[in-house]
Amino acid sequence: MKKDYPTAAERLKELTDQLEAGVREVFTSDRYLAYLKTMSKFHRYSFGNVLLIAMQCPSASCVAGFHAWKKNFGRTVKKGERGIRILAPCPYTRMVETEKIDPYSKRPVLDASGAPVRETVLVHKQAFRPVTVFDISQTEGKELPTLGIRELTGDVAQYDRIIVAVTALAPVPVRYDAAILQGVSKGCYSHLEQCIYIRPDMSQTQTLKTLIHETAHSMLHAATVENGEITETVKKDRHTREVEAESIAYVVCRHFGIDTAEYSFGYIAGWSKDRELPELRSALECIRSTAAGLIDGIESRCPELLPPEPITEEKSRPERKQR
Repeated sequence: MKKDYPTAAERLKELTDQLEAGVREVFTSDRYLAYLKTMSKFHRYSFGNVLLIAMQCPSASCVAGFHAWKKNFGRTVKKGERGIRILAPCPYTRMVETEKIDPYSKRPVLDASGAPVRETVLVHKQAFRPVTVFDISQTEGKELPTLGIRELTGDVAQYDRIIVAVTALAPVPVRYDAAILQGVSKGCYSHLEQCIYIRPDMSQTQTLKTLIHETAHSMLHAATVENGEITETVKKDRHTREVEAESIAYVVCRHFGIDTAEYSFGYIAGWSKDRELPELRSALECIRSTAAGLIDGIESRCPELLPPEPITEEKSRPERKQR
């Protein structure tokens, strides 16, 4: 009896449908709301404070004050932990006597004798005071809500073959260099250098997913570079670019049996603020075609990854010997 097998296009559509449904589920869950509420409580730090934090605790990821950890997050600083010293803004106001300035000419206003007119005004000043914060690694207690964007773990069947195939499909060179990547970045596409950088110390699953993500960027979102300078930037906004690249990575990985659903859904939701996901919907055709091209390219270089050929009724019949 003949068995119907889904076509490649049907399998691809099923995966992209799962992608949209998965991201929608993240949006409508309490997990997303809890994540946003938590992130809203963390302050944005200045460039100077980021440097101070990096110098004192290079591995820091989320910092807050001693009392803020306890009050806002249900966590306490571990005994014996040494705090990170930063500068907190301390605004104040003061009455200052100054020359009166004409609002139109921007020049000092003069009296009848030609001397500058002086006035007393309230001036806002900015001072700073040293404060102590602690990284989350220095605390213990209630877990912070996440969107499943923690690093992927695990090995991949035929990993070496697939990595070579994706590297060959990438339109730019791929380099493994941790020094280039800052903070917790796992990879990036450099528009100016026209190459892909990947962190070398990750699991097979995370490395492959990141490589596909950055390969998608290099295929779809490369800026125009001439004589070592970017002459034309990418027209799509950053949010749309990230949705497309991560969606393509999810579809390609899932096609080869690598499950990145929790990671990818949370990653995409973290970039989006619209529950209707119009960017994802409008980008689905781009996602489908790019993912299909990568899948075909990988399978052509790794034929052992192809699904078994359907057995038809004719093929299943044993051949009769000629008499």
